[in-house]
Amino acid sequence: MADPSSYRPKPGEIPDSPGVYRFRDEHRRVIYVGKAKSLRQRLANYFQDLAGLHPRTRSMVTTAASVEWTVVSTEVEALQLEYSWIKEYDPRFNVKYRDDKSYPYLAVTMNEEFPRVQVMRGHKKKGVRYFGPYAHAWAIRDTVDLLLRVFPVRTCSAGVFKNAARTGRPCLLGYIDKCSAPCVDRVSAEDHRELAEEFCDFMAGRTGTYLRRLEQRMAQAAEDMEYERAARLRDDIGALKKAMEKNAVVLADATDADLIAVAEDELEAAVQIFHVRGGRVRGQRGWVTDKVEEITTGALVEHALQQLYGEETGDAVPREVLVPALPDPVEPVQQWLTGRRGANVSLRVPQRGDKKALMETVQRNAQQALVLHKTKRASDLTTRSRALEEIADALGLDSAPLRIECYDVSHLQGDDVVASMVVFEDGLARKSEYRRFQIKSFAGQDDVRSMHEVITRRFRRYLAEKERTGEWTDGEAGESVPGTAPDGLTEPPENTLTDDDGRPKRFAYPPQLVVVDGGAPQVAAARRALDELGIDDIAVCGLAKRLEEVWLPGDDDPVVLPRTSEGLYLLQRVRDEAHRFAITYQRTRRAKRFRAGPLDEVPGLGETRKRALIKHFGSVKRLRSATIEQICEVPGIGRKTAEVIVAAFARAEPPAPAVNTATGEIMDDEEEPGQATGSPGEPVSAGAPDDRRGQER
Repeated sequence: MADPSSYRPKPGEIPDSPGVYRFRDEHRRVIYVGKAKSLRQRLANYFQDLAGLHPRTRSMVTTAASVEWTVVSTEVEALQLEYSWIKEYDPRFNVKYRDDKSYPYLAVTMNEEFPRVQVMRGHKKKGVRYFGPYAHAWAIRDTVDLLLRVFPVRTCSAGVFKNAARTGRPCLLGYIDKCSAPCVDRVSAEDHRELAEEFCDFMAGRTGTYLRRLEQRMAQAAEDMEYERAARLRDDIGALKKAMEKNAVVLADATDADLIAVAEDELEAAVQIFHVRGGRVRGQRGWVTDKVEEITTGALVEHALQQLYGEETGDAVPREVLVPALPDPVEPVQQWLTGRRGANVSLRVPQRGDKKALMETVQRNAQQALVLHKTKRASDLTTRSRALEEIADALGLDSAPLRIECYDVSHLQGDDVVASMVVFEDGLARKSEYRRFQIKSFAGQDDVRSMHEVITRRFRRYLAEKERTGEWTDGEAGESVPGTAPDGLTEPPENTLTDDDGRPKRFAYPPQLVVVDGGAPQVAAARRALDELGIDDIAVCGLAKRLEEVWLPGDDDPVVLPRTSEGLYLLQRVRDEAHRFAITYQRTRRAKRFRAGPLDEVPGLGETRKRALIKHFGSVKRLRSATIEQICEVPGIGRKTAEVIVAAFARAEPPAPAVNTATGEIMDDEEEPGQATGSPGEPVSAGAPDDRRGQER
């Protein structure tokens, strides 16, 4: 635990101007980012008597080892820089709103030649029109099902679309007139895009004009005695009105607005947002956050606005944003929102009328969300803190293990031996720092030896990072090569780090506790690996599955935690997550190995040329019997490559013939069982070995 006075800036060093500041821990990792109208006044609040600080603020300043700042010209620039740094560094002590679910959107892929209507989650893509978010995916599908009879836009996947175009037959929706079937040229690309534009206009709230146009066409059809066409238009109008009824009118003046409400207590805050477009509630979403310090409702609203509109532009930022309390000061936030939209944005607190009544509804939703969140055991801050304290007491640690790493080994009868490393910080999974290992130093099944190898490689890399950054100079140089992943490590992080930027490093941040999946032998192997590297300040324990016993290095008897212990519950979640991550990777490697064949051994032969070969010959069997001259006829295949392909097939054992299990007859089809035939979009699988069955660990 650091003393804030040890890194407190000297009087007069801090400028009295707007800026953004960063607190870093002893490993140079950014743990908190904040902005201030006056850096001098704001930072002075952190270096007062610890007893007067909020508990979370006290924890932050005692975890930090340094503070630095950047001066900007205006408060709007400070707001933008704060948001950018929070997104870049992901500081553990910042207010970060966690979605209580992944919200689905109705998306129209206008960036494609034939736009598609579908449900989408996650990051937004350029060129795609989004409507929502919705509370449930089924609500989107119900709405789309009603609208497809009026706007028969494509909804199928790329594979289904290509297959229909190849066969000349549309899917079921094309036969029942819920798709205009551009795959078989029933409509042109231009007409289909016009349908998609009309669909987007209707979803955007411009419904009145289109309904009136349909009613005029229905009346004209009736007047011309085209009664079947008039009845079809009547049904279309009914479907549109039914879809509109699903979103009740809440604001009579067709307002476009977002309403944000906040419910909070001493430790946490819940935010609820209603998206109102054209006077109707089009979507709803909610977030929950831990309160890091003494923070006002206005400051929580400001953070929510950053989260909501930080990556939005144009019409995605509405003309009006209604909030329960205004940030202080409000002018920079309003200017920032106006800049994101490109037009004036009104940020205010509703005082009367329909908008105030709707805000009360949003507020009730926020309060219910906070109550529901409190009941979720794994996400409750108090419960997590108690769990970490119980672990510290049970294992005899000096402080609560804020960072826990857990390791597990997985294999199938000694083949494809892999290991996983999962990370929990403050009792919550930090999936961006998960790592996966391949065991390469030996072959066969030996969990103890595998655990020793994984721990050695992980912490050898940690020592190498410390040596490289100058934090520690007596350790082993390690096995790393600058710019590469450690031997056998897969999925290196995208944001590979530099020394001074504070971004998460590969292996540079050590845990306070290492947990291994297993009993005394695995624990002893992990402890031995750390001792060999000269690391003695990291605790080790193991959690055995059978009786859920906690094993410590050198102890003959395990530590038995009560079954109702929050500490045991947290260790179980960490262990189970490591097991899940390891076995998923092991299955992936096994499936990849089973798909391997002679073509995979040809150097420089990628998936594109593999598909070209299969497409040209029709099957792997025909390719195997082809001559070098015939293979050279394939575009992109030269004589040298053709010779290597023929040699690879000659070295490979021919696959066993297919047998009809009912009659015993040997099948001699043109196609080999289980091989790709003519679909250019499918991966090639040539000569895969027989599937193995056995107990998977």
